[in-house]
Amino acid sequence: MELPHKHHENEEKLVECLPTNETIQRVADAMKQLGDPSRLRIFWLLCHCEECVINIAAATEMSSPAVSHHLKLLKDAELIESRREGKEMYYRSTDSDLVLKLHHTIEDIARISCPD
Repeated sequence: MELPHKHHENEEKLVECLPTNETIQRVADAMKQLGDPSRLRIFWLLCHCEECVINIAAATEMSSPAVSHHLKLLKDAELIESRREGKEMYYRSTDSDLVLKLHHTIEDIARISCPD
């Protein structure tokens, strides 16, 4: 692809490296979900442990229905996953590069560390 105007020498290489629309959409969706403070707290918690709705609600001082709503949105964005054990559902962050990088970015920006 050739750009109509040439402003600097690496433009064509930069355009060739542009992420696909699908990749950009996936990242934008994830960032949109993490733009909510409640979801950001829940996501950060689930980056460190697997937890049930009741414990997430207690830790974040939210109601269980509110937590369930946020968990659905995070799951739809593929930031978390769930598993069932009997009647209980457990949630944790997905094992992906995007989640790992978002987790570390949150900690870098907030200047917090992973618990030992």
